[in-house]
Amino acid sequence: MTTDSYRQSVGARDLVFVDPVSRQLFDYVEKLAPSEVPVLITGETGTGKELVAQHIHQLSGRKGPFLAVNCGAISDHLAESELFGHEAGSFTGASGRREGWFEAANGGTLFLDEIGDLPLALQVKLLRVLEEHEVVRIGSRKSIPVDVRLVAATNADLDHAASVGRFRSDLLYRLNIAQARVPPLRERSGDILPLARHFLAKHSQRAGTAAPELTSAAVEALLRHAWPGNIRELRNVIHFAVLISSGEAIQPEHLKVTGGWGTGTVLSSANNWSPQEDNTPIALPAHTEDDSPLEAIALHLRRSFAAPGESLFEDLERLIVTEAYQRCGGNQVQSAQLLGVTRNVIRTLLKRHGLLQEPSFRPDGGTNRRWSMHSAGM
Repeated sequence: MTTDSYRQSVGARDLVFVDPVSRQLFDYVEKLAPSEVPVLITGETGTGKELVAQHIHQLSGRKGPFLAVNCGAISDHLAESELFGHEAGSFTGASGRREGWFEAANGGTLFLDEIGDLPLALQVKLLRVLEEHEVVRIGSRKSIPVDVRLVAATNADLDHAASVGRFRSDLLYRLNIAQARVPPLRERSGDILPLARHFLAKHSQRAGTAAPELTSAAVEALLRHAWPGNIRELRNVIHFAVLISSGEAIQPEHLKVTGGWGTGTVLSSANNWSPQEDNTPIALPAHTEDDSPLEAIALHLRRSFAAPGESLFEDLERLIVTEAYQRCGGNQVQSAQLLGVTRNVIRTLLKRHGLLQEPSFRPDGGTNRRWSMHSAGM
């Protein structure tokens, strides 16, 4: 399938599937769409999770609307009313009857973005709606049948949230029947230029000008950038470039990060975000005795960012787990309590970093279970 036909078949406004990784996601979503099962979409912020949800709805054949709700933007005391509706007089300020998002999406798809931010009390009621296919408005005893396909999204680790009690496990099991991971832009570099040209055409049309070309130097800068803000960042960079290029060809100096990842930073090969190449000294405040332990850690962490190596996060995670496990004398329960996680989580981390060996069976029927800092390479 050609790039253009792939884009046309998708139909979502900024969803461009060109990279092989993206096409695999497209094929996978195409299989999920006709069913009625909930879909949990995971991925970093700015990767286009809502666009994927829209695409699922478009392929589903459902006749009702596609409605999107940001769970993190709903206040806790209004969240139940927003989702399930209320009757007149059911609480202060409820002057009239109001249907919730589930009723409004009847026959269609309801997209709950950042579902990990949903209050625990509402998670119970959401689970009931998914099981019973009906809602009860606040102030009413009457159940209202609803036919809604639920698609949820998160950039958080819901498994971890469930393990520490911030997300209900039973709801996670119900939501996670089908999962679709939207890869970050750095993992599908084949989409960068098609997306950039798509945004060039889109923003140029809005500005009433012809879409400018990308110079070879601009192309190189776009491909070298890490895109921590993913598609949203790319869209903003191209929009800014269209505004300041005055219809001329896009040069590297037109490509500036104008969001939260370094305002005014030029996307040139010399100024790219690249941990392996960024050796610029960073001026940091000196540590004092008045600093809290976390402030001291933050100071050293910022120093580590200057020369992170190839596996900074893994190294930090391993350091935390090792120090806790060593302090607790190799006791998993105490280590979990010290770090504020469950025993299952600490056991997974210990195994991941080679600090916990599975039992080996002896000829006499016994077992050997050893933990060794040396065997873990410490």
